[in-house]
Amino acid sequence: MPLDPAIVAAYGPRPAAVSRRQRLAERAYAWRMLPLLRTVRGLFRRDLRVLAYHRVREVAREFAFDRALVSASPADFRGQMRHLRECYHPVSCREVVAALDGGPALPRDAVLVTFDDGYDDNYAVAFPILRELGVPATFFVATGHIDNGMPYAYDWVAHLVVTMNDGRLCLPDLGIDLPLPADRDARHALTGVVLDRLKYLDDTGQQAVIDDLQARCGRPRTAAAHADCRPMTWDQLREMRDGGMEIGGHGVHHRMLAKLSDGALQAEISECQARLTAELGAPAIALSYPVGGPDAYDARVIEAVHAQGFRIGFSYINGVSVPDETNRYRLLRVAVEADVDDGWFQGILAAPELFSHASKLRVYPS
Repeated sequence: MPLDPAIVAAYGPRPAAVSRRQRLAERAYAWRMLPLLRTVRGLFRRDLRVLAYHRVREVAREFAFDRALVSASPADFRGQMRHLRECYHPVSCREVVAALDGGPALPRDAVLVTFDDGYDDNYAVAFPILRELGVPATFFVATGHIDNGMPYAYDWVAHLVVTMNDGRLCLPDLGIDLPLPADRDARHALTGVVLDRLKYLDDTGQQAVIDDLQARCGRPRTAAAHADCRPMTWDQLREMRDGGMEIGGHGVHHRMLAKLSDGALQAEISECQARLTAELGAPAIALSYPVGGPDAYDARVIEAVHAQGFRIGFSYINGVSVPDETNRYRLLRVAVEADVDDGWFQGILAAPELFSHASKLRVYPS
């Protein structure tokens, strides 16, 4: 069925509920209420806030990849990490695991910083800031991309939609048949619809759509595809590990684990752990589920992750957790996105239940 243009429009301005959260946070910030909210909340809750980032970089007008993955500019990220260092207790995954295993309890106002995928701006931009400010972070990497240097498939799809020359975008398996807008911003908005619908398909269906789109555009992914969409290298990851960062797993090929067959799932997890162990000298203790929504992991995935020696697992579902044995493989995170300014970021940390982004539900084909 053709995609309703109203759905496309919904991916433009932020939804009203999000705007209300932002306005409320900014008022609390302006009225100097956030320290009080943080203190009061800390009296009643002792939990773990986990911040989820993807990319830290400037976004020029000609940037032609998924803008939604750019979590912050370098300046904004520095300000966020400085506030975190001054007002909270940054912790590592090892501290979380130790607390779960009966060791020292996490400090009050504990915050864990995480990054997904493994883009090279994590090394070039985020790592120097984290190291300078003394904030630990965990970088969840898709090992196949670290090995081969290829762009991430979903981001390459976004790139093709933004840059393709066709007059129409016709993706029948996604129920999409629309004129392609000439405006770059409108195309970026459309990529959100495409990617949501793509992720609704099973793994075989996703790969078929990706392959077909690449073939029709005549632009397959290669290791030298584009400088704006490169993964890190093992040498860079080793330097980050030696600089106090932790490296975790994110699968091999960034595939939605719950949508894989048993054999493919086992390979994705075991080969990820094997490459991390071989390149970094020790098994990884933490993994985040690619895409990370409710349809990206399940009990079968958690069993495979546990069997390969990972000690904790992270979703991309918004919220905070009190880590225990019932949720150590289902830990929630709070997404940081590029529209989060200083006041809103401080509000998100002070009272995430009030101010953080709600989890976005996927748009299903009808």
